[in-house]
Amino acid sequence: MKIFVTGGAGYIGSHVIKALGSEGHNLLVFDNLSTGHSWAVLHGKFVKGDISNIPLLNQTMEIFRPEAVIHFAASIQVEESVREPLQYYKNNVSNTIDLLEAMKRANVRKFLYSSSAAVYGIPDRIPVDEKADMKPINPYGATKAMMENILRDISAAGDFYYIALRYFNVAGADTEGRLGQAYTKPTHLITRALKCAKGEAAKLSIYGTDYPTPDGTCIRDYIHIDDIARAHVRALEYLVDTGKSNVMNCGYGRGFSVKEIVSMVKKVTGKDFPVEESDRRPGDPPVVVADSTRLKELTGWMPKHDDLEFIIRSAWKWELKLGKKLDLKLVPGSVT
Repeated sequence: MKIFVTGGAGYIGSHVIKALGSEGHNLLVFDNLSTGHSWAVLHGKFVKGDISNIPLLNQTMEIFRPEAVIHFAASIQVEESVREPLQYYKNNVSNTIDLLEAMKRANVRKFLYSSSAAVYGIPDRIPVDEKADMKPINPYGATKAMMENILRDISAAGDFYYIALRYFNVAGADTEGRLGQAYTKPTHLITRALKCAKGEAAKLSIYGTDYPTPDGTCIRDYIHIDDIARAHVRALEYLVDTGKSNVMNCGYGRGFSVKEIVSMVKKVTGKDFPVEESDRRPGDPPVVVADSTRLKELTGWMPKHDDLEFIIRSAWKWELKLGKKLDLKLVPGSVT
């Protein structure tokens, strides 16, 4: 299958490219490399471009003529979205609309969308399922909820089909050691803690210790990146086979607090490091844990790496080899 992938050089996108490429799909990655790396594109063609560059986007899609589009290119930091909401609405909503219009011009009718548990805000019930109302409490979540509403309306208008995958907290690294998080300024808790264990950061700040949770820190559902990648493969198969639009949670159904994560990082690495307790960040809900029954029942997806120690150990192995990876380059392929 010919698949056009935006943001495919980033953390989640690159792992999905690896999973799809291993199954023989014909892939084209369209990425501006603002947070991704060309060396992370292990399969398919690569075009450096931003989806705000409408002429290049249209030209590339017209030449490649994909059968489906997977969209990862987005701004994803909750705290930053509170400070820079306009940037988030521009990139996550306006630019995505431009992508959808390019798809329409190229007659592409299947769309796999990266959404987020942030659409739920502070859920009334834990674990939260897809029937819960979308009540985002930060601009990032609001942009994802807005795009889901737009996709629903486009699909209802006819001849357009999508799956929105609502990610919970994606973590870990490729079990084969070829890929992982490689952000210049990481914001994910596990990665920040590992940087402290490596001695690359002086201390770890945790934000908020007065939440209504057993130890006062936020609780999140952490899912291994390889399980997320396989969820995309199964969701795409479901979309192609059924031609039905849907929304699906991606998580394990159990959560860990910030303090539990820090404790496990110290256990896995054998390293101690200073931890500083800071005030809450705006936009952070106390507890978010997934009910992923729908994903399992409709696609046959089942998690393989539902173990926090395994998740952190895979991320630690990646961190120890990361420096060498950042120096690698790939020559972009031509569009055919």
